[in-house]
Amino acid sequence: MTIYVDVVLMENLIMNYIILLATGLVLKLEIKHIRLLFGSLLGAIYSIVTYTGFLKIYSSFILKIILSIIIVYIAYNPQTVKKLSKELLFFYLISFVFGGAAFALIYIVKPQDILMKNGLFLGTYPLKTIILAAIIAFFIIVTAFTIIRKKLTKKDIIYKIEVKINNKLIQAEALIDTGNMLKEPITNLPVVVIERTLLYDCIPKEILNHLEDIIGGDFEKIPEEIRNQYISRLKLIPFSSLGKQNGMLIGIKPEYIKIIKDEQVEIKKDVIIAIYNRSFTKKGEYRALMGMEFV
Repeated sequence: MTIYVDVVLMENLIMNYIILLATGLVLKLEIKHIRLLFGSLLGAIYSIVTYTGFLKIYSSFILKIILSIIIVYIAYNPQTVKKLSKELLFFYLISFVFGGAAFALIYIVKPQDILMKNGLFLGTYPLKTIILAAIIAFFIIVTAFTIIRKKLTKKDIIYKIEVKINNKLIQAEALIDTGNMLKEPITNLPVVVIERTLLYDCIPKEILNHLEDIIGGDFEKIPEEIRNQYISRLKLIPFSSLGKQNGMLIGIKPEYIKIIKDEQVEIKKDVIIAIYNRSFTKKGEYRALMGMEFV
């Protein structure tokens, strides 16, 4: 059986790209296709080196882990070890699903044309078989994660938080919102969105009652003393959710946020509080929104 190196390269490039893309979609990461392409290309080149046996050291388990870390880092540039670990875990999980679906489909279609060399499955099966297997695996993953999310209860996704602003404490129930990827654009700090009415004890009402004016650059209704004290502390945070496209929220940096889940307590200082002018729910089941990175 004749195997062409360029075919092996293309097959692995496509599979790696789709796996990285699926990882980003599942985790709701910012996807930059050029970074995914470079990460996929590195993985494909590794496959060629493994296939040819040019460097035996590439079969080392530790080096395979290191290579996976580099691929994920190139693709999504995680800023913390926690984020890197999470993205790497999902990268492996999705890789296993894709690999199983691809091998099963190839075996069903043309089992006689499959061989293994240096840990790689190879064959003369058409490239469209690989693409079809990737599509099937993608729908398996999306369906599985949809079912998992539906089985989550409110107890699993609502946390108690305590926020300290201006030496005063407020407490609230915060919903873990997988779609909340808000960042303060200058500092790139993550954002927790809190209902305005919770903040009257720690932020002057002159600020809270004129949020729209402040966003529009109108400070005439803000007393000069309060304006001088707060104007440099306020942040403008763009958003495209909460029922409004291309909107703006006013934010402020608290002393800290304490996140409480069961017996575990985590304190975060590098965070911004965004002020939401309405209520999230009619019954007040939760009064704040947090992204997945706070979990």
